[in-house]
Amino acid sequence: MSAAAAAAAYFSHPNIFPPATGSTGGIRTLVYLKPYTSQRKPFQVVCCSSSRPQYIPNHIPNPNYVRIFDTTLRDGEQSPGATMTTKEKLDIARKLAQLGVDIIEAGFPASSDADLEAVKLIAIEIGNPNVNNKQEEGGGHVPVICGLARCNKNDIDKAWEAVKHAKYPRIHTFIATSEIHLVYKLKMTKQQVVEKASSMVAYARSLGCNDVEFSPEDAGRSEREFLYEILGEVIKAGATTLNIPDTVGYNWPREFGQLIADIKANTPGIENVIISTHCQNDLGLSTANTLEGAYSGARQLEVTINGIGERAGNASLEEVVMALKCKGELLGGLYSGINTRHIVMTSKMVEEYSGLLVQPHKAIVGANAFAHESGIHQDGMLKNRSTYEIMSPEDIGLFRSNESGLTLGKLSGRHALKSKLFELGYDIDGRELNDLFWRFKSVAEMKKVITDDDLVALVSDEVFQPQVVWKFGDVQVTCGTLGLSTATVKLIDVDGKEHIACSTGAGPVDAAYKAVDLIVKVPVKLLEYSMSAVTAGIDAIASTRVVIDSENNHTSTHYTGEKISRTYSGTGASMDIVISSVRAYVGALNKMLGLRKQSTNGSA
Repeated sequence: MSAAAAAAAYFSHPNIFPPATGSTGGIRTLVYLKPYTSQRKPFQVVCCSSSRPQYIPNHIPNPNYVRIFDTTLRDGEQSPGATMTTKEKLDIARKLAQLGVDIIEAGFPASSDADLEAVKLIAIEIGNPNVNNKQEEGGGHVPVICGLARCNKNDIDKAWEAVKHAKYPRIHTFIATSEIHLVYKLKMTKQQVVEKASSMVAYARSLGCNDVEFSPEDAGRSEREFLYEILGEVIKAGATTLNIPDTVGYNWPREFGQLIADIKANTPGIENVIISTHCQNDLGLSTANTLEGAYSGARQLEVTINGIGERAGNASLEEVVMALKCKGELLGGLYSGINTRHIVMTSKMVEEYSGLLVQPHKAIVGANAFAHESGIHQDGMLKNRSTYEIMSPEDIGLFRSNESGLTLGKLSGRHALKSKLFELGYDIDGRELNDLFWRFKSVAEMKKVITDDDLVALVSDEVFQPQVVWKFGDVQVTCGTLGLSTATVKLIDVDGKEHIACSTGAGPVDAAYKAVDLIVKVPVKLLEYSMSAVTAGIDAIASTRVVIDSENNHTSTHYTGEKISRTYSGTGASMDIVISSVRAYVGALNKMLGLRKQSTNGSA
């Protein structure tokens, strides 16, 4: 079959739409014929879209290109227990740049000095070309760095102070527009809200920021005519992107799609801006609503890694992106600039740093997403993977377990460990690989075979840890039915000095935690404690997660204006449950103390 005949056969399929004619973007269609194999369809055509268009704040040269706006570091971090340190945020931002997201909403600078400094650092290091060599792995892509701000000068000033160091800075400002918010929260009239919104957008532009996004909070429950009015006014004031949020996840797909279509049809000046979506997941419809919004004309989609966020979370980046990749032709040829092979590693990093575990059946990145246990399914998979898989795990950076045939044990070397980690979606080298290797060897001395789950737990405990304020040294406990449990703990401070304390408690973990408290001397409250066996068997690694709260009420400002108390999570892993528990507790303390130190330095 000739290439021309193949293309004709492809585009004659009833479910495939050919590239739009007369499009200024010029979708480039490449047709490849792949030979038949037992694992592939006899005839397969692969379509590749043109590259990422030049960034213009209020215009996308290719009408089929969809900008991906990631708010993991802002909305995602608002999840209880998901507080992250500056180093963790910087690591995630770097990974998001490699992933290829167009805009990184790096935080809410007015919420705290620590958040302002974190956003500023991301703007400097991630928002500029050639600052960090690792960014070149993403093809030299430089993302827009965005800061959130309420509609007041103080917030906007702080947002601009943080993001202005980026090559492409953006201020995202918002005010509520639904009747319930106007009456009960803002206590403002519609006219007052319109004036506030337009004046603050104009103020943001006056600072020198030529990329301003405006959101009418709770747009999904707002009156249409009022939305058209306020959106038209902020366009006149200089807004370049209009974000339409379903703030409480109340809309359903047809309803939200119609909202976007109505705004596109009735808002004066809408042709001069980009329409965006931001969908919460309260009814489990965030991904569907986001895709419906794109189908109706939105060309920026706001998402988070693993779908984390307030309440039930946000639209999931991996779900939205892979839906576009698999079904983009049904949306008129829409595509994004995401390098999907970085999805798994980014997901794992966010999971570890946020402390929010991904449910096993989570679409795309869940542990069971590519698992097949049913005999009927396994039979089909052995004959042809496409019988029960609509995408390849390799497309998202996941390699099938034991494809290399490697079985790790105490005689395995660094190269074998690195290869196995790469299969699992971890690209680890240098000092981190060396430290992890010695942890692996210590466990391998006690276990004949190290499983994939064991490695994941070790990576979590060794690699994805906050900056060290206190390093775990040793712990010794005595417990049982004949007396009080006692624990002796040794921690090492940043100067290398050893500190030892002994305490009693209701059990060995309680005693160990009290001994740690005697050394650290910072009052905290344990909010959550959970432990699970990573694998079956008496020699399983124990994985522990804790969430703590500072009794000194270290707070930050929520975007609603409410002062909220921050909570901090920590994880640990060891074949000894007490060691695992102490590692998790020290990790949470390190996260809290690191942020406190940063806040102190920022306000000094």
